[in-house]
Amino acid sequence: MDALVEATARILIREGFDKASTNRIAAEAGVSVGSLYQYYPSKEALVAAVIDRHNQDIMQVVRRAFAEVASQPVERAARRLIAVAIEAHRIDPKLHRVLAEQVPRTGRLENVEAFNREAHALFKSYLESHSDELRVADPGLAAFVCVTSIEALAHTAVLHSSEKLSDEAAEALIDEAARLIIGYLK
Repeated sequence: MDALVEATARILIREGFDKASTNRIAAEAGVSVGSLYQYYPSKEALVAAVIDRHNQDIMQVVRRAFAEVASQPVERAARRLIAVAIEAHRIDPKLHRVLAEQVPRTGRLENVEAFNREAHALFKSYLESHSDELRVADPGLAAFVCVTSIEALAHTAVLHSSEKLSDEAAEALIDEAARLIIGYLK
C-alpha cells in the first residue's frame, strides 16, 4: 500500500492529476493493476490516501512545534510556529500544490477541516495558557485570526510564488509575519 501511495505522489508531482491513471500508478509501484484495485477502488482514492498521509506528516510537525513552545513567551512561540508553518509548506511544495488543487475531487475537504480545527485548538490552548501576556479578549477568535493568517502567508509564499522561496526570503517572511502576529496579540 505504501508503494502505491508513494508512486501516486511521484506521478502527481511529475505529471499532474489528469495524466495519472491507475495503470501508470501500478506500473510505477511495480504491482499489477489488479493488486492496486485490491486496496484502492480508483485514482481518486489513491490521491485521497496521499492527501491523508501528507496531512498526517504535517500535523505531526505542528503538534511537536506546539509541544516545544508550550512554555515559551508569545514572542518566541509565534516566531517558531510561523517558521514551522513555512518549513512544512517547503517540505514538498510541488506535491502540496497538486494536493491542494485535488482536495475537492477526492472528497477530503472534511479531513482538511479536521486538520484546521486541530491547529486552531492547539493555538487556542496555547493562547489560553498565556492569556496574561495578551491584549486579545477572545482566544478562540485570536487563534482563528493567527492560524488563518499564518497559513495563508506560508501557503501563498511557498506554493504560489513563481520562484522557489529562498532561505533569505523565508527568514524575511518569518520576521514580517511575526511582527504581524505579535502586534495583533500584544
